[in-house]
Amino acid sequence: GGSEVANQCRKPEIMSDAAYVMLTRKSSEYTGNFAIDDEVLTSAGVNDLDQYAWVPGSTLLPDFFLDGEDPHKIRQQMEEKGATPAFGGGSKSAAGGPAQTFSAIEGLLSEDLVSSMNGVFQFNLTGPEEGVWFIDLKTGSGKLGQGEAPGGANCTMTLDSEDFVKMFKGELKAVSAFMSGKLKIQGDMGLAMKLEKLMNKMDKSKL
Repeated sequence: GGSEVANQCRKPEIMSDAAYVMLTRKSSEYTGNFAIDDEVLTSAGVNDLDQYAWVPGSTLLPDFFLDGEDPHKIRQQMEEKGATPAFGGGSKSAAGGPAQTFSAIEGLLSEDLVSSMNGVFQFNLTGPEEGVWFIDLKTGSGKLGQGEAPGGANCTMTLDSEDFVKMFKGELKAVSAFMSGKLKIQGDMGLAMKLEKLMNKMDKSKL
């Protein structure tokens, strides 16, 4: 992204200052907390956070690693500032194919998973193993198969079949794929972000 992205970011000093505050607190009371740098500093009485910006007064990029941030808005904000999102995954080729990946996913289907996800996904795969698949994580104990989702999907993802396999193997982050244009998402963005939790549960040895 170059200087265009840097202009929307904070300096690394915000991390070191936040770390100092955290390390001075009682470990018995603070260990295990999920800490965000600006919240840590604000709680310590530091109210001038603009001092950490590369360009004081500029609009900062939201953190797409935090729940609740919309990757669509982040990408749009980067492009408006003249930056080109280019967060790609590794070039390692994907072993196996989508059918093998969906077979591994099928082994994870359960009522608990359906309860936590509550949505229907459709995958429009392009490239060497083109096809359409769906995962129903909204009814019963879940089901999947080839073809369009019966009754429609809450979230539709379009990407290359090799990138699909890489995502579920952990070789390509879904956020990175989206930001680089490899992954296109239609529908419920929050549901798409939940899918990464399913990816983390995958037994990579079966892919």
